[in-house]
Amino acid sequence: MTVYGLIDCNAFYCSCQRTFDAQLKRRPVVVLSNNDGCAIARTSEAKALGIKMGDAWHLLKNERKLAGVKWYSSNYPLYADMSRRVYQVLVEYVPKVEPYSIDEMFLDLTGLSGSLSDRCEIIRSRVEQITKIPTCVGWGASKTIAKLANYIAKDRPELEGLCDLTDDRIRERYYRNLPVSEIWGIGRRLVPRLNDVGIRTIEQFVNADPTQIRQIMTITGVRLQAELRGECCLQLSEMVEIRKGLACTRSFGRPITSFGEMREAIAGFAVRATEKLRAEKLDAGYVSVFIQTNPHKRSEGWYANQASITCAPTQDALTMINIVTRLLRKIWREGYRYTKGGVQLNDLAPSGRQSSLFGRPKEQTSALMEAMDAINSRYGRETVRPLATGTVRSWRPRQDMLSPRYTTEIGEIMEVMSF
Repeated sequence: MTVYGLIDCNAFYCSCQRTFDAQLKRRPVVVLSNNDGCAIARTSEAKALGIKMGDAWHLLKNERKLAGVKWYSSNYPLYADMSRRVYQVLVEYVPKVEPYSIDEMFLDLTGLSGSLSDRCEIIRSRVEQITKIPTCVGWGASKTIAKLANYIAKDRPELEGLCDLTDDRIRERYYRNLPVSEIWGIGRRLVPRLNDVGIRTIEQFVNADPTQIRQIMTITGVRLQAELRGECCLQLSEMVEIRKGLACTRSFGRPITSFGEMREAIAGFAVRATEKLRAEKLDAGYVSVFIQTNPHKRSEGWYANQASITCAPTQDALTMINIVTRLLRKIWREGYRYTKGGVQLNDLAPSGRQSSLFGRPKEQTSALMEAMDAINSRYGRETVRPLATGTVRSWRPRQDMLSPRYTTEIGEIMEVMSF
C-alpha cells in the first residue's frame, strides 16, 4: 500500500529564532512581516496572549500585557538555511522527500520496514535533535490524507505530534467530526457553496455524488474525493514543476520621492529576481514594474501604476536592469511619496531557449553572472552587485529587530569560548 507522510515545522520562523537563543524557550515570540509590519508567525505562548496572525506591530508594541513578548524582523536567509537543514535530515530516513513549502515536506513512506509510528517518531526526534525545530508528522494512503493527518497531529496535543490515518476506521471517525474546510485544497470561497448543498463535514464530502462535486469544484474536487478514500491521485513529484512567474516586491522603509532612489530600488528588485531565475535555470520573456503610494494615506496623494513589456528571454541582471529602468520612466510621476514597488517576471521557460531564428541562445554576460553568483554564494548575498542598485539605500525595508544570520553569514555566527 502506498503511504505518504507530511512533516510540518511548528511555528517555523519563531522556532528558528529559538534555536539560537535558549532564553526564548518558554517566552512568547512573534516574527513580523517585511518592513516590520504585522505578525506572520507566533509561538503558542504568543497566541495565548491574544496575538492574531496579521495583527499590526505598531498597534501592539505599547500594550502592557505584551511587554514580555520578543519581536523579530523577518530573517529569510536564516529561515531558508534552516529549512535546508531539516531536508538534509529527512533524506537520511526516507527514500524520497518533496518540499511543499519552507516549513512543510511530503515523505514517501511506502514499503519501509518496521512500524511507521516508530519511524516517524525517530524522524521527528532526529530533526529536533539536529536542528532544534519541533515538528508534527501525519501519514496516510494519499497526500491529501497525510495533510489532514498532520493537521490533526498539530491540533491535538494528546497525539504527541504524530497521527496515523492509514486505518479506514480511524479515518472515518475523524471524517465524521471534521469540517469540510479542513480538506487540503478547499478554500474559503468553496466552503459556502458546499455548505449550501448540505456538505459540511469531510464525511459528507467523501460520500457526496461525484457529479455534484464536479459541478462545484471541477475535476479537482473529484480527485480530492478519491484521495480522501485512499486512492492516490497526487504522486510525489519526480521533478520540480516549472513555475509560471515570480515577483520581487517590497514596502520601503521610508517614502521614496526621487526618481534616482526609485530607480535604485527597482534595479535591486530586478537583480534579486534574476538571481532566482538563474538558481532555477529559467529565462523570463515578460517583465512588469509597478509603484504605488500609501493606500491608507490618500490625503497625501494617491497614485499607482504599472508598465509591462515582452522581451527576449533573459536571466541576465544587467539586461533586466535596463528593461525595468525603461518601464519605470514610463510610469514615474513627480510629487508623490511612494511606499511600495516591485518587479514581476512571467513567460518563464528553461534557460537557453532560442527566441528567434537568428537569436543567440546564450547571452555573452552569462560568465559574469556565474562569477557574481559564485562570489555571493560564498561570501553572502550582495557581496558583489551592480552599482545601479545603489550604495546607501536608506529606503530599504525596516528591520529594526533583525537577529543575526547565524548560519549564512560568517561575521554573524555564534562564538563559543572554552576555559
